[in-house]
Amino acid sequence: MKKLVEEVCQFREERDWEQYHSPKNLVMALMVECAELAEHFQWLTQEESRNLPAEKKEAVREEIGDVLVYLVNLSERLGIDLLEAAWEKIGKNRRKYPADKTRGKAKKYNEYE
Repeated sequence: MKKLVEEVCQFREERDWEQYHSPKNLVMALMVECAELAEHFQWLTQEESRNLPAEKKEAVREEIGDVLVYLVNLSERLGIDLLEAAWEKIGKNRRKYPADKTRGKAKKYNEYE
């Protein structure tokens, strides 16, 4: 992950784009990339979304890359360790959604008994 962060920062610095990378702008760009990713799945059935043709899967792959790059930029700009934040969130979700109470249920943590 460290190498990816370094590469993203180098790419940004070589182009003098730091001036545009405020947290607000990065979040907005991230939302746009997420929307572009979602667009590939719009109107697909559940089954179609699980079995993408190679060409569409490649386009989805590129959008996932864009989303990750913007997340790396945002986390780096805010001084947040992306992997540490993800591990901490997984731990919180384990406590919020204990497997024995939530297995097979698509409900929010405050909706299960």
